[in-house]
Formats: sequence, structure tokens, C-alpha cells
Amino acid sequence: MSKKVLILGAGGRDFHNFNTVFRDNSEYQVVGFTAAQIPNIDKRVYPPSLAGKLYPKGIPIYPENQATELIKKHKIDIAVLAYSDLSHAYVMHKASEVIAAGADFWLLGGESTFLKSRKKVIAVTAVRTGCGKSQVSRAIVSWLRKKGIKAIAIRHPMPYGNLERQAVQRFEKYSDLDKHECTVEEREEYEPFIENGLILFAGVDYGKILEQAEKEADVILWDGGNNDLPFIRPDIHIVITDPHRAGDEINYYPGESNLRMAGIVIINKVNTAKKEDIEKVRKNIQEYNPKATVLEVDSVITVENPEGLKGKKVLVIEDGPTTTHGGMGYGAGYLAAKQFGAEIVDPRKYAVGSIKEAFQKFTQLKEVLPALGYGEKQLKELEQTINKVPCDLVLVGTPINLAKLIRVNKPCVRVYYNMGEKAVKGLTKLLEDKI
Repeated sequence: MSKKVLILGAGGRDFHNFNTVFRDNSEYQVVGFTAAQIPNIDKRVYPPSLAGKLYPKGIPIYPENQATELIKKHKIDIAVLAYSDLSHAYVMHKASEVIAAGADFWLLGGESTFLKSRKKVIAVTAVRTGCGKSQVSRAIVSWLRKKGIKAIAIRHPMPYGNLERQAVQRFEKYSDLDKHECTVEEREEYEPFIENGLILFAGVDYGKILEQAEKEADVILWDGGNNDLPFIRPDIHIVITDPHRAGDEINYYPGESNLRMAGIVIINKVNTAKKEDIEKVRKNIQEYNPKATVLEVDSVITVENPEGLKGKKVLVIEDGPTTTHGGMGYGAGYLAAKQFGAEIVDPRKYAVGSIKEAFQKFTQLKEVLPALGYGEKQLKELEQTINKVPCDLVLVGTPINLAKLIRVNKPCVRVYYNMGEKAVKGLTKLLEDKI
């Protein structure tokens, strides 16, 4: 008899775990997926074309709050936790819930789920959402390109639309973002690569994605999502930590696993963090991964016409995932406003619909507006919220050009953040030695 499995996910790692461990494996019967963290992705079906020959009708996706009911109703043998950026306490509460309902609780590691590439693989992951992976990934790919080495980035999945059409996605031009009907969160991750003339792949079926990327690449750059493990076995594993959340590097799943696996650990944002917090992170790295090479890195914030911010009333918009389930109450936009003397307007009382609900759920948010846009309705609510806020300027700390997606009734000023020049030289010297 095959064992019945329920995969607890959020539209990303869950599908990869299924594809690598359970698809075409008759020892298991996956009864369903559950969906958490991301709105409006439950009530879908993992399509037959992706699910394989054992699932001619596909696999249903349920809300995670039905997990206990599903375990009892279907006599589930194994529940597999397959999403990320979870506190250790949350993971064990979830394990307790699963066990009490009558199932075993599984966490799948890298050895079970890694894909193996024919090319060299550099992985950039983190200990929490919003540590600054993308700026490191962009710096690495740009450096490789200058050396005449063609690097292709493969990004952790965010398949929130039609899964069948999103099986393999290739991004090279801005029009590709529209072609693949990308959400704001997807654009935040993909657009900066396109701006820098870099090619990026993402999607659902990472076996096929890797196969296509290898045809174009000399080196594969894995650009992680949240604080998840890489999907592809890395030859060089770089892990980013954030001293603004000192201690989180050993208290979140699977970020601590990344920390322990890393060959290079970056302490990011040291130019804006407290010395005691930087030291706390450094001590934890030493205790949990003493063999890792540690590099301290500035995250340099630049603004178009910074003199124009002084004394102005501004609405600060920040990266959505970082300031929601990433737990940060601020980001680059907030720091830029403080640095250049702007007056920040509290957006909470002007929020509408799901944006208002986000403020109620993520109570760390007080002076910044998260750039949420998981569908047309939410994007419209974001637009309405922005336009209601009485301010002189909108300071956009998210990596995308929001003006391309919504109509804002006031001037927008973009905030950029990248690795400092000295830090880039330090990192590329390490990579030069390892490669």
C-alpha cells in the first residue's frame, strides 16, 4: 500500500519537493497540497501535465487551515512541511498539530531535493527574507559577465498564476514580465536583473528550467527566495545575514540550515546596523559554522536628487515580502527618508481593502507601505491607498518601477541599493580564489 502524503506549502518549494521526491513514485500517493503565506493561491489544482502519470486529474490545493481536517478525512500518513521563513517555534507547533491529527511530520533536506547541474553553480541564499540576496546575485553575475563568463540566474519560484503556463519562464526583456503575468512580488525580484541586461529563469518544473539554462550558461547562479535552501546542488554556497534582525540567523527555518551549510557568510547592511548587532551575528556564525569565510558588506542606498527630499512629506513604499512575512518594519526607503531629512507620513489610516488587512496582520508595519500586488484587485487597492495619502512625494524603496503598473497622483522617487564597491571587490576576490 502506498503511503498517503499531504504537502504543506506556499506555491514554490512544495511543488519542487513533489517533483523531485514524489512524482512518478508509486510508494506514495500525494492527496493534496495546502497553501499558506500567499493570498489567493489555494483552490487551484496542480495540473496533470506537471503532476505526472500517477495523477491524471492533477492534485488539489487547499487552504492550510484545513490541514488537520484533511489528515483525518484522508487518513494521511505523512505531512511534509515545504515552505520557508518560519520561526523554529512555528515549525514545532505545526509538527505538533500534524502529529496530534495522526500523521508523521517530515522536513525534506537538500540531499533529497537537490538537482545536479553539469555547470558550476553559485548559490545565494539567506537566513531571512529581505537580507539582500538580490544585490549580491546581481553583483556576482555582472562580475562574471565582465570576465567573459556567461552566467544565467535561476530564481526561486513564485508561481502564483497558471501553473501549466508557468512551468518554465525565461526573462530577458521587460515585455517578458507582462507575457508571464507577473505579480508585484515577482517583478521586484526579476526586474533588476533585466535592468542590468541579465537573463533569468524561474517557474515550476526546475528540472526542465535547469536543462534550458544550461544550454545558455557557463555558470548557473541560484538566486534564492525567502530563506529557503537551494534547489540545485551548489559548488559555492553564499548565505546572507542581516544584523538589523540579529539572532534570527539561528532562530528561523530553514535559514539556520543555510547558515550551517554556507561556504561564505555575508553580514550585510553593516553601514546602517548597530555594532553590537553586527558582533552578535558574527558570534553566531562562529559558533554554528566556524569553517565559513565571513565577509562584512555595506548596502549602499542611492536616491535620485536626494537634496529634493529634505523637509518634504513622503510616503515610503517598501518591498512586500521583506516587510510582511519577513518581519521587517522598514527597508531602504525608510532609511533613505531618514538619511536625507524627509518627513514620513504614516499610511495606515489611508489603507483600503487587503492593504488595510495587511497592516492589521503585520503589526510591525507603522510608517511604511508594503508593495503588495498579488492580483489585479490588490494592485488596485495599492493604487487607491497610495493616492489617498497626503504627501509631496512617494519614495519607492521596492526594486521595481511602480509607475509602470499603477497610476500614482504624485511624483515618485526611486531608491536604489547595491553592494558597496569595496564589498564587491572583497566578494569577487573570494570567488576568484574558489572558482
